[in-house]
Amino acid sequence: MQVKDMTIEELKLLIQETVAETIQSLLVDPDKGKQIRPEVKQQLLDSLQRTQSGERGISAEEVAKNLGLSW
Repeated sequence: MQVKDMTIEELKLLIQETVAETIQSLLVDPDKGKQIRPEVKQQLLDSLQRTQSGERGISAEEVAKNLGLSW
């Protein structure tokens, strides 16, 4: 069936189903079931601890500069 042959209700339903499928595909966690390597986990924990103790990281401006981007 082509779109030109659809009723307004059929087209609305098709659009709703397409939007629902698209949203569902975006909400799927691509890392579900994967393990974090111990060294990566430790880096994340260290970063979290530094942040919680008030240490500031690299500014977005500095990151952009290091990448050769104008900010």
